[in-house]
Amino acid sequence: MATVAVISTLALAGCSAAGPGSSDGGSASGGATNAAGKRACVILPDTESSPRWESGDRPALQKALQSAGFSADIQNAQNDTEKYATIADQQLSKGCGVMLLVDLNGAGAQVLTKAKGQGIPVIAYDRPIAGADYYVSFDNDKVGQLEGQLIVDGLKAEKKDPKTAKVVYMGGDPTDGNAKFFHDGADKVMSAAGIKPAFEPKGTWDADKSGTNFEQAYTALKGNVDAVWVANDANAASVIAILDKNGKKVPVSGQDASIAGLQNILLGKQTGTVYKPFQLEADEAGKLAVSLLQGQKPKAPSEVNGVPFFNETPILVTDAEGIKKVISDGNATAADICKGDVAAACDKAGIK
Repeated sequence: MATVAVISTLALAGCSAAGPGSSDGGSASGGATNAAGKRACVILPDTESSPRWESGDRPALQKALQSAGFSADIQNAQNDTEKYATIADQQLSKGCGVMLLVDLNGAGAQVLTKAKGQGIPVIAYDRPIAGADYYVSFDNDKVGQLEGQLIVDGLKAEKKDPKTAKVVYMGGDPTDGNAKFFHDGADKVMSAAGIKPAFEPKGTWDADKSGTNFEQAYTALKGNVDAVWVANDANAASVIAILDKNGKKVPVSGQDASIAGLQNILLGKQTGTVYKPFQLEADEAGKLAVSLLQGQKPKAPSEVNGVPFFNETPILVTDAEGIKKVISDGNATAADICKGDVAAACDKAGIK
């Protein structure tokens, strides 16, 4: 119902903004007349760090913007910073009334500079970009805190002292501003419980590389691993594959409420995942983009590092009830989750 309400609001806003006689040139901040008929240019980062970008954010953003009467040029950089820059140049040459950028290894900063040079407002979407006009994301420090609590609670459930536990830290790519939020939020909770990282490879969003890094950590620690803080579900799946290979099961955190993450929770291989309904971000970003295309300057409820910040609240999922919520929200299906050896666990949990 909330999504329908947002889209309806956007549609009404779009009717008042779009119209004939508009131009692709000039600044989107010059008023509704100059913004009429403008495009929203969106660059997504990849398909590896999370399935959400293509299956979730793309259609949600496109629907929100088009329902408001604006066109949306949404492209994916496929984890290639050079391609990211090329896409941006092509979009800017055609004209953008606003840009929504998911940063990729710092590539968003250069695009932001070019956009600002043309008077185009920039929304940093999901990942922070210094100097952006707005930042729309979840409370990512809170995401990290929830992940850290998963590890603390997991150790206590196994009656292991956090102060002496061997915990491996598997973070995200350090060039991603959110990765630091995740890490620092998790470390805040874990260090308060007395946890110190026993091994911490360089972070990455490449799941295969993360698996290789964890296997090296596992070998270096001679299998003496009590828990693994992992920044997202894709990396967690690779970590779990190594644990499975060695016949070991320990508390493992995650994020994104991906199909693999939800399956691993049901199988008892992942302690939990942090669920971030992408619709909340997409709806907020859609409303904001339309307002900017109309020449408005909305006031954000907070700010982070000097950038006006619209933040959403993450949700912790650790059991069948949480998984059922993800399904009821439309962000997963029982058919996709309950496959193979997960089917029996679904039956036991009442997931159909």
